[in-house]
Amino acid sequence: MNITILGAGAMGSLFGGLLAESGQNVTLLDINDAHLEAIGRQGLRLETDRGDRRVGGLTACRPEQAQGQPDLLLVFTKAQHTDRALSAIAGHIAGHTRVLTLQNGLGNAETLCRHVAREQVLVGMTNWPADMAGPAHVRSHGQGAVRILALDGRERQDTAQVAAALDAAGLNCSVDREVWVAIWEKVAFNAALNTLCAVTGCTVGQLDGAPEGLALARAIVLEVVSVARAQGIAADAQHCLDSVAFAVAEHRTHKPSMLQDILAGRSTEITSINGEVLARAREAGIAVPHTETLLGLLRLIEARAAAGIAP
Repeated sequence: MNITILGAGAMGSLFGGLLAESGQNVTLLDINDAHLEAIGRQGLRLETDRGDRRVGGLTACRPEQAQGQPDLLLVFTKAQHTDRALSAIAGHIAGHTRVLTLQNGLGNAETLCRHVAREQVLVGMTNWPADMAGPAHVRSHGQGAVRILALDGRERQDTAQVAAALDAAGLNCSVDREVWVAIWEKVAFNAALNTLCAVTGCTVGQLDGAPEGLALARAIVLEVVSVARAQGIAADAQHCLDSVAFAVAEHRTHKPSMLQDILAGRSTEITSINGEVLARAREAGIAVPHTETLLGLLRLIEARAAAGIAP
């Protein structure tokens, strides 16, 4: 396959590197010039449980420099940047291109449908871990999986081909008719841990420093699951709570992406996570006070950063 990765941060670079290593033709698109230039000079360094190595043969460039029209466009941009990023590569997307979003949050499929036909869109969820260790250097330790499905819910050959390519790269990918359950459960997890860490400055493990930390996480998970169920999604609250407990116990020093964005003065994905949950909760007539409060607090912090006011 000819595969383009839109958004070559930690996750996009991990997927791109593994896909290239498995024999796919991969192009990484990003606006981080230092990262792109380093890949061009020395290849992409991957540190995973399979070893520390460099992957060559990748094309790495800015979106406006993209050539050709891929079979698969894998979208890893932050949700708030998707519209602009897709507009920048409009000529890079053909009618045969399948566009897969593995982004955090909700509303990503609707954004893609503003740029491509609905039948071209695939949705999915991944829980692979990845961190940027520097330009052209990604670390990923531990296991993960990818679940995907055509947006129309049909079982199609092109979806199976995409899943097979990702699975052959060692990404444990399968077509899953219950993918929306996985997406909503990840939203519940992120709405709890990402927002609490971003507001408090705590690492994941520090959330158990006071009983209120885990109590807040639990309350947010239960709110998000209630909204999912109101939409006919059979999200499992206990599964989400178990995931939160595991992260707090095992990933104690981890700084979630939303906290990293706050520390760097960048905008966060709060609108696609808590904001989308709140919008759907209002439609269903469900109160989600903890989720709504964290949304308001994060927007205040973002506004302060946008005004150039130091924390």
